[in-house]
Amino acid sequence: MSDDRWKKRFRAARVSLPGWAREAPQRAVFRSNASGTWEIYTWDRDTGEQRQATDRPNGTVAGALEPWGRELWWFADTDGDEFGVWLKQPFEGGEAVPATPLEPSYPAGLAIGRSGRVLVGRSGAHGSSVHLVDPGAEAVTLYEHAENAYLGGLSRDEDLIAIGHSEHGDSRHPALRILRPDGTVVADLWDGPGKGVGPSGFSPVVGDPRLLVDHERRGKEELLLWNPLTGEERELVFDLPGEVGASWFPDGRSLLVSHGYEARDELFRYDLATGELIRIDTPRGVIGGATARPDGTVEFAFTCAAEPPVIRSTTGAVVLTPPGEAAPGSVAVEDAWVEGPGGRIHALVSKPEGEGPFPAVFDVHGGPTAQDVDAFNPNTAAWVDHGFAVVQVNYRGSTGYGSAWRDALEEKVGLIELEDVKAVRDWAVETGLADPSRLVLAGGSWGGYLTLLGIGTQPGDWSAAVAAVPVADYVAAYEDEMEALQAFDRSLFGGSPQEVPDKYRESSPITYVEAVEAPVLILAGENDPRCPIRQINNYLDALGKLGKPHEVYRYDAGHGSLVIEERLKQVEAEIGFAMKSLNMS
Repeated sequence: MSDDRWKKRFRAARVSLPGWAREAPQRAVFRSNASGTWEIYTWDRDTGEQRQATDRPNGTVAGALEPWGRELWWFADTDGDEFGVWLKQPFEGGEAVPATPLEPSYPAGLAIGRSGRVLVGRSGAHGSSVHLVDPGAEAVTLYEHAENAYLGGLSRDEDLIAIGHSEHGDSRHPALRILRPDGTVVADLWDGPGKGVGPSGFSPVVGDPRLLVDHERRGKEELLLWNPLTGEERELVFDLPGEVGASWFPDGRSLLVSHGYEARDELFRYDLATGELIRIDTPRGVIGGATARPDGTVEFAFTCAAEPPVIRSTTGAVVLTPPGEAAPGSVAVEDAWVEGPGGRIHALVSKPEGEGPFPAVFDVHGGPTAQDVDAFNPNTAAWVDHGFAVVQVNYRGSTGYGSAWRDALEEKVGLIELEDVKAVRDWAVETGLADPSRLVLAGGSWGGYLTLLGIGTQPGDWSAAVAAVPVADYVAAYEDEMEALQAFDRSLFGGSPQEVPDKYRESSPITYVEAVEAPVLILAGENDPRCPIRQINNYLDALGKLGKPHEVYRYDAGHGSLVIEERLKQVEAEIGFAMKSLNMS
């Protein structure tokens, strides 16, 4: 493989949208891979000084500033296993020390008040819990339940606490509860089976108890304002075809509304007094986060498939520039709409130079509650650089196309999604885009799961497969995975493997291992809490006993790697395996 363009895209430094301290907006925090590993950085916007705050072998993902910007909090797990504790250190640097007396757990939310009051959400063998840590006081457990829950926010006056929960047994469609700091219940909000509600932030104004809430009462993600003290609700209905989310402007008078439609985003300012919805000028592509600043400007992370991401402001300025040479660009995506068994399927196609039919990789996204979008992706660009067309399918189960589309997979988990992948596969062959003798099914996480399930249930359709951190043996995966995912699986299947064994068996890749024909590469993280290693080993053992062609790539981290050179090794292994399997190298 050439070491030029595709590796430069991975090695080029990138930065995330900066978050800022609410009482000290000149102090900011962001993530960057400038050191070769994704780590947390602080930024004094007045002086321009940036400081790498974390430096760990497997990187750091989660970090936040307390409201006054005096301390940075970041989550310290062990080798990517997502199980750990919150640490804190001075903004200017210094020793990182435990931020709370709580035991290690999986994180489930963090909120820090202006007074120093801290709320911590935790998940683990105990189930889910939310804890109050006031300055100088012992930690108090405010909420605990065996089902999945998470901390959703703390009001500006620190007297109301939002918790998303699934006490009704369905973590895919959560309910909402408001508590006082003494643990008493203020109000509950739930729209019933199959209709989730979730907190998106309390008003930033002291004394205003309103909470911005996501709901799906009309079959797609929409918004309402809820006053939990009075019960008053104000549904925010916009004349927009897609799904919406929002956050507050700092003065509490307007909302920053994000609208997602057909794999692309746009931003609006919504005036709460007048009801006026004003479009904010942004390029055509994906907004990977946006924040409204105290001066009324908006900063946003913009990306599209052809261009590397950039952090922009509505002033027209680039807010934050990573060091070094920018990543080379790639090709623009083309939209395809394909009639499928459950309705029109939206797919995104990236093509190399020349005329088809091309060898093609069907890169199936994870989640499943996620979607492929028009965003810059070094992985996709690497496949294109090596002569592959890349097809990304927003199958039933994907977000962005309404609640019914997202929840359709519950009928036959895994198999429904693959019906849509196959419909797009057949379309790509029939239209001359893809060479039927050189088709690769690939994906990571849920996409890796669908890859293994696909080569077992559709063995004649695929020439090779690449499955990264997959679910391979669903029953064993359930037994070993983190507790929040067990709750997710119970919601997805309608029970545990003991309660509905036939459903898990029908949807498990290991059930179909004897039918596998395509050579497969499996990538596995030794410390993965989401798709644990034992169930992958079970599948690999089954392949070996049956003499099925396969390779395995193991790495010492969790559900993916934050180390750039390790990611390069993995992508090189993936593309090299595919080219060898298709006799292209």
